[in-house]
Amino acid sequence: MPGQGTGPLITVLGASGLLGTAVSRELAGRPVRLRLVGRRPVALPPRPTARIEERRVDLTEPGAVADAIKGADVIVHLVAHISGSGTWRVADGDTLAERVNLGLVHDVLDAVRAHRPARPPALLFSGSLSQSAQVPADLAAAGVRPEELLTAYDRHKLAAERAIAEATAEGLVRGSTLRLSTLYSLGTDPADLDRGVVASMTRRAVEGRPLTVWHGGTAKRDLLGIDDAARAFTAALDALDAVAGRAWEIGTGEQTSVAELFAAIAQAVSRQTGRPPVPVVESAPAAYAMPTDRIDFVLRSAAFRDVTGWTPRVPLHEGLDRIAAAVAQQHRTPA
Repeated sequence: MPGQGTGPLITVLGASGLLGTAVSRELAGRPVRLRLVGRRPVALPPRPTARIEERRVDLTEPGAVADAIKGADVIVHLVAHISGSGTWRVADGDTLAERVNLGLVHDVLDAVRAHRPARPPALLFSGSLSQSAQVPADLAAAGVRPEELLTAYDRHKLAAERAIAEATAEGLVRGSTLRLSTLYSLGTDPADLDRGVVASMTRRAVEGRPLTVWHGGTAKRDLLGIDDAARAFTAALDALDAVAGRAWEIGTGEQTSVAELFAAIAQAVSRQTGRPPVPVVESAPAAYAMPTDRIDFVLRSAAFRDVTGWTPRVPLHEGLDRIAAAVAQQHRTPA
C-alpha cells in the first residue's frame, strides 16, 4: 500500500486479530515501513502515512516466522491461539495452542539468533494480567498456590515472556511484555464485533436474550478499550530503552464486577434500541468454565504510566455505548 514511510521496519505478527488490527491502525499513522502479517486482510485508514506491506501467512509453517521478520527493526508479537469461547480457554495438552502461543516466540528468537543483526531488534509481546493471578482468601486458606490457578494459556504466555527476558539479557533482542487487562472492541472494525466477551454479550443483548453470569458475577475485571491498548504498544516503542527487559501491567485501574459489566452492557444496548434492558441472570457454569472465572484480574501497578506517560482515554461507559451502537446498527442492516 502506498505511503511516505521510510523509517524503521516494523513487523506486526497477528496483525488481523482484535488487538493486531488496532495496533496496525495506530502504526499506520507513523512515518515507518509497516509489514502486517496475519491470516486475514487488515482494516486500515484510507490514507496511511506508513508504507505498508501485507502478508497473509500461516506462521506455524516451517520458516514462515523467519521470513516474516527478516530485516525488521521492531517486532510486535500479537499472535494468540483462539480456542472455544475465548483466546485464553486452552486445554492442557493442546499442542497447537502451545505451538502458537509459545513456539512462535521461540521461532522469532531462533530467527534473530541465526542472523544476528548489528542492532538487536525491539520485540514487544502481548501478555495478560491473568498471568499475575492472586489467590482469593478462601482458596489461599485451603493451601492453593498462585501457580495452581494458571491456565494452560497463562503458562504458555509466561514461558514465552521468560524466553524473551532471557534473550534480552543475552543482548539478542530488546524485549518487553505488556500484560494486558481484559480487552474489548470499540466497534471500529465490523470484524471485531464477534471478538471477546463484551462483544458477545452485546450481541446477545441486541438480540433480546438475557445475559448470564456464573458464581454471582462477583469476579472483577479491568476493562480496557482496544484503541487504548494499541496506544500502549506505541507508547512502549517510544520509550523502548525504559521499558525493555521486563513485563508491565496495562489497564485502567478501575474494577468492574462481571455482573456490573453485563448490567452496563444491557443498559447501553437499551439506549440504542429503545427497548427495556435485557435481564442479567445467574446460571450454572458452562462445561468449559475454569477456576480463574472466580478470580479478580485488575491492574495493581501504574509503573507503565509513570515510565511512558501513557494513560487510557476511553471510559468504560463510552466504550460500551460505542460497541452497542455498532452492533445494533449491524443488526438492523445485516449483510
